[in-house]
Amino acid sequence: MLSSVQTPRLLRFQSFSLKCLHTHPTTTPPPPHSQILTIRKSLLSREISAVDLAGTFLNRLRNTEPHLKSFLYVSDVVLKEAEEIDRKIAEDEELGPLAGVLVGVKDNICTSDMPSTAGSKILENYRPPFDATAVGKMKKCGAIVIGKTNMDEFGMGSTTEGSGYQVTANPWDLSRVPGGSSGGSAAAVSARQCMVSLGSDTGGSVRQPASFCGVVGLKPTYGRVSRYGLVAYASSLDVIGCFGSSVADAGILLHAISGHDKFDATSSKKEVPDFASQFTARDQLDSKPLKGLRVGLIRETIQDGVDPDVISSIRGAASHLEELGCTVTEVSLPSFSLGLPAYYILASSESSSNLSRYDGIRYGKQVFADELNSLYGESRAGGLGSEVKMRILMGTYALSAGYYDAYYKRAQQVRTLVRESFRTALDENDILISPAAPSAAYKIGEKKNDPLSMYAGDIMTVNVNLAGLPALVLPCGFVDSSSVVLPVGVQMISAAFEEEKLLKVGHIFEQTLQGCSFIPPLVADELAC
Repeated sequence: MLSSVQTPRLLRFQSFSLKCLHTHPTTTPPPPHSQILTIRKSLLSREISAVDLAGTFLNRLRNTEPHLKSFLYVSDVVLKEAEEIDRKIAEDEELGPLAGVLVGVKDNICTSDMPSTAGSKILENYRPPFDATAVGKMKKCGAIVIGKTNMDEFGMGSTTEGSGYQVTANPWDLSRVPGGSSGGSAAAVSARQCMVSLGSDTGGSVRQPASFCGVVGLKPTYGRVSRYGLVAYASSLDVIGCFGSSVADAGILLHAISGHDKFDATSSKKEVPDFASQFTARDQLDSKPLKGLRVGLIRETIQDGVDPDVISSIRGAASHLEELGCTVTEVSLPSFSLGLPAYYILASSESSSNLSRYDGIRYGKQVFADELNSLYGESRAGGLGSEVKMRILMGTYALSAGYYDAYYKRAQQVRTLVRESFRTALDENDILISPAAPSAAYKIGEKKNDPLSMYAGDIMTVNVNLAGLPALVLPCGFVDSSSVVLPVGVQMISAAFEEEKLLKVGHIFEQTLQGCSFIPPLVADELAC
């Protein structure tokens, strides 16, 4: 049996530096700030109205959406809801912590007043009679849902090219993918079409798009956020996550949607800490604000198969953490490479069961047929895309008689090994770091006909889902690709329910990162005004 963690090796990264070139050499861009807190202050001081604020974002959305195609549906009551917030301010009524915050919601998260299709034609025009718990909590906090974002069908994909409706582009380069399956949510935050957004993460669908689009992506511990109202893909892996342009915004949004829910038996009853208490202004930080923090750099994530420029960026991030007072060591998780095949067996198996309900009778578009079997077959054949069909077939095969022990049972055994590997590594380190993806964003269509290559891109993220751990991805540098500058994200992983620690480290990291501006060219000129 493979040992969980090999002996760590102390590292020194003085020869590596973060490649932050996407800024004018004579200017130093300010660190990311919390849009949520800034907007709240402006609303309460009446420097700006909620209607004017909503109008600004709607105008930007209209101008950029023809290029990006981030949204499948845009709400027609945004201004009306903003007017209600202005009324409350005028009458000195109490405002929720997300008052006036415009949120994009991934299309597999149910909203009662908008379509929720999970990016699939089989659910075209479906409007749920209820809000997902996470959406309901945001609304109670005063958030305004600006619309539903594009995604790979049922969350099955890494590029958002698998949507049944349209292909979303990356705001940094319109010829490239934004990642997936939450590509629409990531692109919308990157292009400032909304302030924050919700995505879902089954094997990296929040973290990989965050890296590709240069935004913050937060995958919480399994059970931290209720899955009620999330269209199921693989129920033991699915979590609802957050996107923001800063760590603070991602943390504030997570706090709003976290907590136990009687409608989800897997939601945790653990107390939700005040994540905002971890955010310290840069001018109040010590010279070594993270002194004593033990950081493990996962060796298997910086070896062959990973873009050299990505490795350089991650080593630069490790060097920056050392400058902040961390002790960085290299750790080995030999079971790391086993997680990818185990993940695809388990996720496909669960999806074959979860998606059986879309048969044209219980759920989904119904095709007229003379016989019941024909109705089932034709409804599913016409409503489901090729990637979804392939994963259903893979999962059904893995669960079939004679193959269950060889595939599904063995994958569950690997899952246990992965959990033990992380547990041992996190006993010796406070957090682990790695790239969020083996490369920066690649061209649209580049991997559409090569599914194995696309699946391999998930190797950095799937193990975290198998172990049920929280992870934070935030931009740490850039790579040059064909004369285009693209962002790269570093992934930080902690023990279960230690999102507070991740947010503290991530916030200090981004506040002290010098010379980086993670605003895409598509909107940089407008936001500079």
